[in-house]
Amino acid sequence: MILETTKKALETLFPETETVEEKVSEPLPEEVEEKPKKKAVEPRLNGVIERDYKVHGYHLDAQVDPSQLLDAVNIVDEQKFFIESITGVDWIKENQLEIIYDFSRYDFDLCRVVIRTRVDRDNPVVPTITTIYNGANWHERETHDFFGIKFDGHPHLIPLLLPADADFHPLLKDFKA
Repeated sequence: MILETTKKALETLFPETETVEEKVSEPLPEEVEEKPKKKAVEPRLNGVIERDYKVHGYHLDAQVDPSQLLDAVNIVDEQKFFIESITGVDWIKENQLEIIYDFSRYDFDLCRVVIRTRVDRDNPVVPTITTIYNGANWHERETHDFFGIKFDGHPHLIPLLLPADADFHPLLKDFKA
């Protein structure tokens, strides 16, 4: 029930798109032997995808524009989800950084939601969600340490794990030790 309610609420952010439900199929024996060449992965469009929990470990996957981030986070907060983690991914070839927020709820029905947003690597700024989830404070500080993502409006965005004078972000793919 919470899955459907949350999905409908998140879909309101995307009035012109449809939610995609992922279909899981077992590979045929002859398909297992052949390995197709890897294609370049294009960044996906914004929207909500219902995922197979057994495959991905979460139920809903919402890709949002940075300007929609606070609206999406407010939706999961209103549904009584808690924040698990915030992390980043460096898409160096696309010149983008992705910020990934994991939310969970397990009071009656287990439901995990991922909210992602992408920003330009040259200007990695997203709004802080600490005004909604106080517990996001140290997650944002850690993500800033390792990826250099700035959380606009964060109350105390100082290094959490790196030295105070660190001028590097070790999880960026072009980081040289």
